[in-house]
Formats: sequence, C-alpha cells, structure tokens
Amino acid sequence: MAGESVAIIILLCTFFGFIAFRMPVAYAIGVSSVLTMMYLKLPLMQVVQLMVKGVFSFSLMAVPFFIIAGEIMGKGGISDRLIDLSDALVGWIRGGLAMVNIVASMFFGGISGSSAADTASLGTILIPMMVDQGYDDDFATNVTMASSVQGILIPPSHNMVIFATVAGSVSIGRLFLAGFVPGIVLGIALMIYSYYVSVKKNYPKGEAFNLKRLIKVSGEAVWGMFTVMIVVVGVVAGVFTATESAAIAVVWAFFVSIFIYRKMKIKDVWNVLENALNTLAIVLILIATSSAFGWLLTYLKVPSIISGAILGMTTNKFHILFMMNILMLIFGTMMDMSCIILVLTPILLPIATSVGVDPVHFGVIMIVNLGIGLITPPVGSTLFIGAAISRIPIERLSKTLVPFYLVMLLVLMIVTYFPAFVMFLPNMIMPV
Repeated sequence: MAGESVAIIILLCTFFGFIAFRMPVAYAIGVSSVLTMMYLKLPLMQVVQLMVKGVFSFSLMAVPFFIIAGEIMGKGGISDRLIDLSDALVGWIRGGLAMVNIVASMFFGGISGSSAADTASLGTILIPMMVDQGYDDDFATNVTMASSVQGILIPPSHNMVIFATVAGSVSIGRLFLAGFVPGIVLGIALMIYSYYVSVKKNYPKGEAFNLKRLIKVSGEAVWGMFTVMIVVVGVVAGVFTATESAAIAVVWAFFVSIFIYRKMKIKDVWNVLENALNTLAIVLILIATSSAFGWLLTYLKVPSIISGAILGMTTNKFHILFMMNILMLIFGTMMDMSCIILVLTPILLPIATSVGVDPVHFGVIMIVNLGIGLITPPVGSTLFIGAAISRIPIERLSKTLVPFYLVMLLVLMIVTYFPAFVMFLPNMIMPV
C-alpha cells in the first residue's frame, strides 16, 4: 500500500512539476509515466505498448479528417460567406457586428469544430472591422474568443470524438446531437449580453434587414454548410461511421473550396496539410502518452480513491456535479483540452454515472467546462490567439473577459443541472 502511495505521489507531482517548469504537456505526461513505471519496476516496454494501443483505434481516425476538413474550409472562402450570411441575418440589430461575430462563429464552428481555428479565421476579419466601426478593441476580441467556444459544442467536434473514444461505450452520434442545443444557447446568451453592452455604449447597427440579400447569401453559403450535414446526418442516420463521414467531409470540402468557391488553389493544399499535421501531431502525442498515464492511474486505483473521497463527502448528485465542475474548471486553466479529456474522463466519468448522470450528458458538461478554459489564463490557447490578432496584452483581455466568463458559467450551470436540456435531441432522434 505504501509503495502504491509513493507511486501516486511520483506520478502526479512529477507531472505537475514538469508543467510548472513549462515542459510541453505531452512530454510531461510521458516522462512522469516512465518515472513511475521505473519506481514500480514494471517493464518500460509496456509504456511503448500502451502508447501504440492508445492511438490504434478506428474511431480516432476521424480526428485527422475533421482537422483537415476544418483547415480546407477555413482557407477555401467559407469564412467570408458565413460572415455575409450572418450579417444578413442579424447585422441590422444594435451592435450588429457583434451579433454577426457570434452567429458566424456558430456556423463556422459547425464546420471547423475548433475554437482556435474559429478565432484565427474569423478574428482576423471581424476584429479590425469592429474596431473601425467604433467598437472597443477589447470587446471585439472578447466577443470573438467567447463565441468561438460554440465550435467545440456544435458538431463535428474532434474533442467529442476523443471523449467518446476514452469513455468507451458512448455513441458519437448521440454526443454530436447533445452538443447542438447547448452550443446554440451559448450563442444566444452571448448575443443578449452583447446587445446590452451595445445599447449601453451606443455601438452602431448595420443596414436594414433585406430578405432578397438573405436569400442570395444563403444560397452561396449553403455549399459550405453542407459539410456539417454530411457528418451529422450521416452519423445519426447510421449511413456512415464518424470516421467515414469525416473522410467524405474532407473530399466535399476540397471540392467546394477548389471548384465552387474557387478561393483555394491546388498548391494551397500542401499548406493546409502542413497546418493540419502540426495540430494532429500534438493531439496524437497527447493521446499516446495519456494512454500510459491513464493505465497507471487505473493500476494505482486513483479513480477509486478520488471517487471514494468525493462520495465520502457527499452522495448528493448536485453537490458532486458542482465539485466536478470546479475541478474541471481548474484543470482547464492549466492544461490543453484534449489532455484533460484523456486524463480526467477515466476518473470522473465513473463517479458521474454512479450518481445517475448519463455519459453523453457528462461529456457535454466536460466540453463546456474545458471550452471556458480555452479563453482562461495562463494557458488558454484561444486567449493567446485572440491577443496575438488584436495585439492587446493578455492581462488586459483577462480582466475585460470577466462578464463573458459569467455568461458562460450561467450556461454551464444550465447544462449541468437541467439534463433534459442536453438530452432532448439525442433521446428524440437516437433513443437508446
């Protein structure tokens, strides 16, 4: 027992120690796993075997395809058309460009599945545009970053695929459906707050609503939006697996970008693949090393220890969910999203299911929590991108983001404590 306690201390303390010294998370996980294996006198070859096993999954093949499809559509003219469509829909409201930003993120997130890609693609266009029209630069940046979190909720989302893979028996189709309503409600909540600020600060509104323009831009944008239909309808209807639908989405995105929108040339494909490979390399290294780390957590009975500690304090479902939310929010400020999913899911999911929380519901709770972490210092990747685009110091952005954090926390509480709100679509369309 004493040996196991020391091994747990070595595993966790070395991991957090390496993080504190700014070692990349994937390597921190790998090194701490090796050191723990050495202390336990387990064969180090087992680390390699666990890493290979971690990435040897048919479901995980969907991840690179989703990343490539998002990169293609981001460079293939989809951003401009989504902005035009959003402007036709909501640009006439007070603070119209803020509303356009949020709605465009809702659409774009359903194609890229990435908060960082959303901010990088739409932010470079909309942040300068908003500032030129009289919006405060920090408000324009914060709206862009906060609304980009919709991208990891509205399918397709490669982080949802990772969660489903780690969780084991969770349906990717049900998980995709469960993300729709929370993603849309997050957008509506941000629009309400943005409207309040716009009225208070007298931000401008755009041209009057024009139905003919809306019909025209909808026709232009529908080609790109059809990518989402391929993935969601294909998976939900059982026509494709998530991996097959992601591969077809790549082919469709390539066709639309090259032959319909004509914003991308064949020579740009190499740049797209390079960007996708950079992202994919990080994700796959995390998955591989986290597999060994997760095995050690199970071997040392860490999930049982944490579960016993939490259930020893309370058996109240609402209190347990509150404590898990706090834990995920804290981890979200310190680590990459994919890494947290890989590390915390094996620990927290059994606790959640033991008090009657559906695994699909818990998956959405986790995604919302970690989405908030993406725009939270000190390691929020989307926060870094927003700061780089706007050239505003992270310290200043973090302070002005506080009202947006509160709006997002309100949505998190709704997602957590009103399961029907999350489970309505999956239970109606894909009943168990």
